[in-house]
This record gives sequence, C-alpha cells and structure tokens, in this order.
Amino acid sequence: MASSRRLVGGLCLVVVGMFGFGFALVPLYQVFCDLTGLNGKTSNIVNAQAQSSQGVDLERIVTVEFVTYISKGMQWQLTPKVEQLKVHPGQMYEMEFIATNLSAKDQVGQAVPSVSPGQGANYLNKTECFCFNQQPLAAGETATLPLRFFVDTELPKNISTLTLSYTLYELPQPQQKG
Repeated sequence: MASSRRLVGGLCLVVVGMFGFGFALVPLYQVFCDLTGLNGKTSNIVNAQAQSSQGVDLERIVTVEFVTYISKGMQWQLTPKVEQLKVHPGQMYEMEFIATNLSAKDQVGQAVPSVSPGQGANYLNKTECFCFNQQPLAAGETATLPLRFFVDTELPKNISTLTLSYTLYELPQPQQKG
C-alpha cells in the first residue's frame, strides 16, 4: 500500500512538473530567439549612440524589403509606403506604413515583426517602430505608422537582402462593466 502511494505521489509530481515546463517553454523560447536571432525575431533594444559611432558603410548597399500580413479574420489593411529600400549599413532610415481599420468596430492591433534570413535578424535594428506599441484604430480610421531603423555594419557580407515582415494581430479589447 505504501509503495502505491509513493508511485501515485511520484506520478503527480511528474504531471505538475510537465505542466510547469509547458508554461515555461514559451518565455524560454522567446529568450532563446532574442539571443540567437533564430526565427527572425529582432531585439527591441537598440543603442542609437552605438549605431552612430560605428559610421556608415558607403561602399555597401543592402536591400531591405517590407512585407505585411493580416491575421485571419482581422479587417485591416497594413501597407508599407515603399516595398523596398536600398540602404547603406550604419545609416539611419525612416519610412512609414499605412494602417486602415476596415471593420465597423473599434479595434486594437499589434504588429509582430520577423526578419529573414534569420541570421540577419540581429543586424536590422529598429529605434522607433509601431510594432513596439498596440495600435488602436476606430472603425474606418486610417493612421500613419512610423519605422526608424538601421542595418548594422557588421551584417555578414553574404547577406545582401533583408526582408522585414509584419504580421498584424487583433488584440481583445477589455470588456466594459455596466
């Protein structure tokens, strides 16, 4: 009888451990992606002074492409003002995206960036990005969303094109009590 209780207790500990590991897996994966640049995740932390001290590589041109996706069921448009830019590593660039809420209700969107190729993700640095914040838009409203970025001069020479894509997701709005 004592061995059965010990077995049940041990199995319960295994179940609780697996459950806890399942919850910890997503944050651990995000930290891993932030550190390695795996899965095209970019870091939101940029030191602009470090960027300015490294200078501009006028000898090199990198193409940065901009692509947008809207999550299923979300009635928005998100369009880059330009589809690509030719940039010099180390130089700061600004561009804009146009977001329009096509639905009949107010919505809040959040853009999630991804860079490909994945090994280039750590070299595309955003100093200002609409993806850092939630974007509330009233029904039918249009907004201009800013992006300031630079490509690090340490970008490997074999990478000549970076694709910055954004997927826009609808965030649930808090329910008003009343």
